[in-house]
Amino acid sequence: MQLNLSGKRILVGVTGSVAIYKACELIRLFIKANASVNVVMTPSAEKFISPLLFEALTRNRVLTQSSESWADYLNHIDIGKRADVFVIAPATANTINKLSKGIADNILLQSALAFNKPLLVAPSANTNMLENHYTTGSLKMLAVNDVKIISPQSKLLACGDEGNGALAEPLEIFYQTAQQLLIDEFWKDRRVVVTGGGTREKIDDVRYISNFSSGKMANALATALYLRGADVCLITTMGHSNIPNEIYTIDVDDANEMLEYTIDSIRVAKKGKMSRATMGSSEPIHLIQKKPYLFMASAVADFTPKFPQSGKIKKSAIGSSWSIELKATPDILSNINKDGLITVGFKAEMDSLNGFNNAKSMLKSKSIDAVCYNLLRGSDSFGTDDNSIIFITDNYSIDLGHSDKLSLSFKILDESRKLENE
Repeated sequence: MQLNLSGKRILVGVTGSVAIYKACELIRLFIKANASVNVVMTPSAEKFISPLLFEALTRNRVLTQSSESWADYLNHIDIGKRADVFVIAPATANTINKLSKGIADNILLQSALAFNKPLLVAPSANTNMLENHYTTGSLKMLAVNDVKIISPQSKLLACGDEGNGALAEPLEIFYQTAQQLLIDEFWKDRRVVVTGGGTREKIDDVRYISNFSSGKMANALATALYLRGADVCLITTMGHSNIPNEIYTIDVDDANEMLEYTIDSIRVAKKGKMSRATMGSSEPIHLIQKKPYLFMASAVADFTPKFPQSGKIKKSAIGSSWSIELKATPDILSNINKDGLITVGFKAEMDSLNGFNNAKSMLKSKSIDAVCYNLLRGSDSFGTDDNSIIFITDNYSIDLGHSDKLSLSFKILDESRKLENE
């Protein structure tokens, strides 16, 4: 999924960790997204990689202890003023502990101390160093002070130990950094449920009935919502390895599971939050909960085998033909309680004459707020990285055009936010 960060300025801090090579991949992702990137390096980082490599990647001069200049922006004060976000990746245990105490004894720490916008830290250290009580305390202190900690991975480390401490994947650091740049107050902390993929209706333990839906549109929607700051739950039948790790995912197979988990997730989304008791009162107050959304992008099978079998049915036991008795699956949009919920359905059609009207009729037949209509060319329309959507409500319809699914998802969100006031 291609994200556009055009006009955004990112400051990347790199420290003396063996994981420093991953910073090159991270910077490549930022550059590919059209962001402008500057790099600041600790003296220890220079022992691993020459500043020249980062200058080649970013086409910007690198701030180091020896390159600092007060004749232009290349100093620990002005470089931060130019940036919208600062991400330190990799961040060693030494840097983490100093950062939490306000120590500024190198050029990177000085830049961080002077920075007053979103700051993210991606730890990379030996397990014992990272889990030492000094380091864990420092991480807690940074989090309390609104520094975003990007959780490391547990795996075989460069030192030979196995455990927590490996730098998060560059794509995950990219997503969490991009969220700080793209967060939107309307969607921030709003609970949203997204369903995706084609359900698999079991014939026996090795066969099923399904459709060509890839789940890519739902993945793109969930990613766009995450980047806008929403609290997203993705219920899907398909893979989701390339979406942000912080998105809560539920894997399902068939229509009944999809219905069960959708109902349960909506119930959770509708729950209000409780605040602490007001001063002088033991009675808690209910906070105003933003109205939750449901984006029903899954392709739920219309029918399922009436008598699914255990094990594998032998071909020899079937004969030369096979008739499978089917029954209708539950209609999810008709079976959920949509009170206090804004619901956006999806409708894929191959009928160019009646497709639009069929999609619009869903507004009343399913009692939903909007529908995203997609006219398919054929089975080759599934699994692509792009799409075409017409966004339809009772009051208007708008052609969102043809583009990659992530860009299209942002357009869908822009239209969907209007539904709360209709």
